[in-house]
Amino acid sequence: MKCLLRYQWVKLPRNQMPIGKGVMGAWARLASRAAFRNGQARYYKYINQVTIGSWAGGIVGLKSILGIKNRNRALETMDRLAQLGYIDYELDPKTKKLTYHIKDWVVQCSGEPCMGAEAVYATQGYGFLCLPRNVTQRLAEAHYHFDESDAWLDLWCHTVWQEPGNAFSHMAPAVQFGKYGAVLTLETLGHRWGWEKTKVWRFFKKHADAFPLQKLPGSFGCLIFNAAYPTGVSISLPESAQVKRILEEIRIWGRNTHIKSDCDHERVNRWIAWYSRKVIPQIPPAQTVPAAEHQRVAVSAPLITRAYFSPCRHCKSFKEDCQGIEGTSRVKFGLLPRAGPKTGPPTDIGGIEYGTFEGSPLW
Repeated sequence: MKCLLRYQWVKLPRNQMPIGKGVMGAWARLASRAAFRNGQARYYKYINQVTIGSWAGGIVGLKSILGIKNRNRALETMDRLAQLGYIDYELDPKTKKLTYHIKDWVVQCSGEPCMGAEAVYATQGYGFLCLPRNVTQRLAEAHYHFDESDAWLDLWCHTVWQEPGNAFSHMAPAVQFGKYGAVLTLETLGHRWGWEKTKVWRFFKKHADAFPLQKLPGSFGCLIFNAAYPTGVSISLPESAQVKRILEEIRIWGRNTHIKSDCDHERVNRWIAWYSRKVIPQIPPAQTVPAAEHQRVAVSAPLITRAYFSPCRHCKSFKEDCQGIEGTSRVKFGLLPRAGPKTGPPTDIGGIEYGTFEGSPLW
C-alpha cells in the first residue's frame, strides 16, 4: 500500500509504540487503547458507555496504559496533553471514574477489533493506529522542546512510500518533510526539535534500527529511511552505491536547471522533486512477500542399538587421595586400563573393542 505525501494519515502498528519520554508517546498509547466505535465497554465489573476515540475507566487503568506508576505523574501528563490540545479528559471526584477523548482521531481508519462483533476496544498490540500527518506540527509551531518519543513520532508521521516526487522512497519508506524535504540535515532537525546537533546524532545512533541514515556526497545532507513502516511487500534498505547512482542520474537531469539558491542542500531537494519521475523506472519494484512454503521432512525409522557396561578389571588402580579427589595409582603388570601392554601386541582384557561383551545391556 502506498503512503503518498498528500495522504492525511499514516499507519502506526499498535505493537510499535514510541519509546522514551515525551507527550507524543503518551498520546500514542492513549490513542491505541481508545474505542474505535460507539458502544458499551467493560472496566472490571462496571459497564461504561463510550464514544469513538474515547476511553472510560479508572486511575489504575490509566496508569497501566501510560506505563506510569505514580498517580500524580499520570494526571500531570494528562494535563499537559490537554493544554496542548490533544485530548479532553474528566475525572469524577466521587466515583473516581476517568474518561478521556482523543481529539485528533482519524474516523476513516481505526484498525480492526479482533475481539468479536460487540467489542469497542481493539486488542492490545493488534492492528494499527492511524496518525494524522500534522499531529506533531503544533509542537514545532509552538517551539516546544521535543523529547525522545516526540522526535520518534515526528519522523514516523512524515514517512512516505512510493512518492512520485521522491525516487528514494521507491527503494524503502523514507522520511520527507514537505515537497522539498526529501534530503535532511542534522541541523534542520535540531532546529525543529530544539536540540543540538550532537543530540540529534545520538538519537539516530540509538534508533539506527528504526531510522537508518544514508549520507549523501558533499554537503547535500542525508536520507532517513523508516525500516519498520508496514508496506506489505518485501523490502531491503538500499546500498550506498544504489543511492549514489540514482542521485547522479537526478543531477544529470538537473545540471542545466538554474536555481537561485547557492545551497547544495536546497538544490538537491528541488532536483529530487522535479526529476524523480525520470529515474523511478530504473528502480526495481519491491516484491510481494510470498507465503512460506510447506516443507516436508522425511522421517526415518529409529536405529535400535545396544550399549553395554564392561566391568573394569583395573578398578583397583583408582584411589582417592586425602582430599577425596579420585586419581590413578601405579598400574600393575605394566598395563594401562582397558589397553594392552605398553609394547607389543595388545592383550585381550575384555570390553567392546575386543569383542568380549561382559555385563548387562542398558535396556
